[in-house]
Amino acid sequence: MSGVEARFEGRRGGFRLEAAFSAPARGVTALYGPSGSGKTTLLRCIAGLERMEGRLEVKGQVWQDGRRFLPTHRRPIGYVFQEPSLLPHLSVKGNLLYALRRSGGAARVGLEEVVGLLGLEPLLERRPARLSGGERQRVAIGRALLTQPELLLMDEPLAGLHADAKAEILPYLERLHAALDMPVIYVSHDAAEIARLADHLLTIREGRIVASAPMRGAAADPLEAAARDQVARMAPDELRRLALAAVLAGLEAESSATVHDIDGGSDRPGPTS
Repeated sequence: MSGVEARFEGRRGGFRLEAAFSAPARGVTALYGPSGSGKTTLLRCIAGLERMEGRLEVKGQVWQDGRRFLPTHRRPIGYVFQEPSLLPHLSVKGNLLYALRRSGGAARVGLEEVVGLLGLEPLLERRPARLSGGERQRVAIGRALLTQPELLLMDEPLAGLHADAKAEILPYLERLHAALDMPVIYVSHDAAEIARLADHLLTIREGRIVASAPMRGAAADPLEAAARDQVARMAPDELRRLALAAVLAGLEAESSATVHDIDGGSDRPGPTS
């Protein structure tokens, strides 16, 4: 059974979203695209924070269609933002217990499990002001998980962290990836981050999903080697990472066109980071 089936269409000012995709019932689906491409708008539509025409089905349950629209508070989602926004007057443990109490239903993910997966034991008695950026984000992820979501949404959770903090938190995200039995939609503009964490890649451009493919084991070694050489010759550093991520995602049929566009051989503007 598919984890997420989504289709949204609408306009916000001069921006138009017209996106449809499917995501597996388990694992990390990365939503990748340049700034302004619609990543966060699409995530907010899934969460019910933006209302546009369309349909959303999660694990066989319809959250939105032409007749119904579940408000955000009735959607079993966990949402991790760039900024953790922890409750400053509570300890780490207090923040986690607050989320657990608000979940209201049977606990599928327990406090001890979350603390262990995210390495929070040494932090439990600290207040948020005494945590590093990476530590605060780990607590925010734990809090989201303890709301007992059916779907976890992560909106560039590492974007506000410096390189050392990213390196600190990535192993914990990999551990979650292996342990969680739920779909995760992970927004990022960092191709290397996506290549490390994701199982499936959705590429969005100008409000449309332009590519969808599995990340793992889709490209044969000779193809990868040839693509690396070709992309290295033709693309600037940041865009080279984008094209390489697409090739690793199994987009072999589109790889030459992707590189062609990046090199300026197309009338369409290439993506920017």
